[in-house]
Amino acid sequence: MDKYQQSQKDKLFKTATHDPYSLQRVEGSAVCAQCGAVYQAGNWTWNRPENTVVHDAKETDCPACRRIADNMPAGTLTLSGSFLQKHRNEIIHLVEHTEKTEKAEHALERIIKLTDSGDDLIVTTTGIHLANRLGHALEGAFKGKSDYRYSEDKYGVSIHWTRDE
Repeated sequence: MDKYQQSQKDKLFKTATHDPYSLQRVEGSAVCAQCGAVYQAGNWTWNRPENTVVHDAKETDCPACRRIADNMPAGTLTLSGSFLQKHRNEIIHLVEHTEKTEKAEHALERIIKLTDSGDDLIVTTTGIHLANRLGHALEGAFKGKSDYRYSEDKYGVSIHWTRDE
């Protein structure tokens, strides 16, 4: 086998990265005891399909609620710079609005918390997609620069957004 074939084989059989919090499979349907999200046909959603029989659904905590309880974010967004200090309320409003929009469509994408750390604002999320979307929303609305770093061995992303005046 030449180097090219070995390279293709390595790519072909490389396992995909999965969220360890989503590995728990539920047989049938379930309802999250914490937030009310519904699990059906392999997906967590806010919509309760008409054929979901609530009394037959298992009660469990969804992956997002488990992450929140464990304080184990999949995404960490660190915001910094003098622009943040001058426009903090506008930035927080954009972050919260973006989460509301994303969460409405994707039940497992939520903000865990917003924390001040010195002059920085740290936003932790239950999913990498929300963190990614927040970074892009900040760049789109306020410019600045974002640096995205995805974890190789875990399901996670760390984003640093900054803008100085």
